[in-house]
Amino acid sequence: MRQKRMSAQLLALAVIVALLLSACTAVQTVPSGAEPAHVATEAPTEAAAAIGTADHPIKVLFVPSVDANVIVSGGEIMAQALEEATGLKFTVSVPTSYAATIEEMCASPTDSMGFIPGLGYVLANQLCGVDVSFKAIRFGWPVYWAQVLVSRDSDIQSLADLNGMKWAYPDAGSTSGYLAILPLFQEAGVEPGETLEAGGHTGSVRAVYNGEADFATTFFSPPLKPQGEEPWQPGEDPDIPAELIDECAPNDDGSRLMCGEWRVLDARASLRQEAPDVVQKVRILTISPEIPNDTLSFSPDFPADLRAQIEQALVEFSQTEAWDASIGNQDFYGWTGIDTSSDAEFDVVRQMIEISGLSIENLGQ
Repeated sequence: MRQKRMSAQLLALAVIVALLLSACTAVQTVPSGAEPAHVATEAPTEAAAAIGTADHPIKVLFVPSVDANVIVSGGEIMAQALEEATGLKFTVSVPTSYAATIEEMCASPTDSMGFIPGLGYVLANQLCGVDVSFKAIRFGWPVYWAQVLVSRDSDIQSLADLNGMKWAYPDAGSTSGYLAILPLFQEAGVEPGETLEAGGHTGSVRAVYNGEADFATTFFSPPLKPQGEEPWQPGEDPDIPAELIDECAPNDDGSRLMCGEWRVLDARASLRQEAPDVVQKVRILTISPEIPNDTLSFSPDFPADLRAQIEQALVEFSQTEAWDASIGNQDFYGWTGIDTSSDAEFDVVRQMIEISGLSIENLGQ
């Protein structure tokens, strides 16, 4: 059984890599209604529409980690701001999975930009040269964590108790929801039983809330303490204080999940309107070591001059109120700011892959 489950994990990740490898061979797409190109890998002709025009808009891609409708509406706000600042044209899309998002970046090497997590960036960087530009900042943090969620009334007290239990995770391409958890399982000797790919972090929380899984893994962002108190620090209890649990509920307009004056910012907050008592029903068992925040990355052959314009416009956009209605929205990706990033920052993600025994080179072998 152990060998069968591990084979299933390897197969799932192998499928991701296979998709990406095949995608990287396609470097030109055919617009609707146009004649098929005879040679897909030919360089663009002089007659080809310039990148960033109405006939050849820049693709802005988002992974489907939260409600796709929220992402699209917020992404359109961002695209409009970038268009006004640069004069370039953009089109927003949310592919069906993390793998499909990266597949599209590799298949569109000259004209795509993607908001992708660390694992997606590392895979895309190795497979087709996708290059990181920015990382997210969330309430001052350039990093985040993975969390393990269980039912609050369950008897689970440690990672070891998860052995053989049903695991819900967002997507096999999720850094916090999947990759960062594998070393924890390895260290604790945990071999999950049945698995459920929930299609996003909200779905993973929902699976525990509804009793569809024994535990779930999602992203963790520290709670915001009341003004005047020292901010949460690593090593402190990641969950809301026990004496405040009964007070947890959405605020009056439903925009925040509050526990007294504490604000919940982990993945449970995304279920607050559907399940106002989510904190009363779902608790944090543990969190992982730090993970680099998710990225804005560019496809490998993206024109340098256009990239510089977009980077400057994005920095300016991050300082406007409209940012909070876009990617800064806590129901979107919750980026409260951005900062420059480098490839070396994601070596820790590469180490996670190696520690897990699921290196990119030997997947599926």
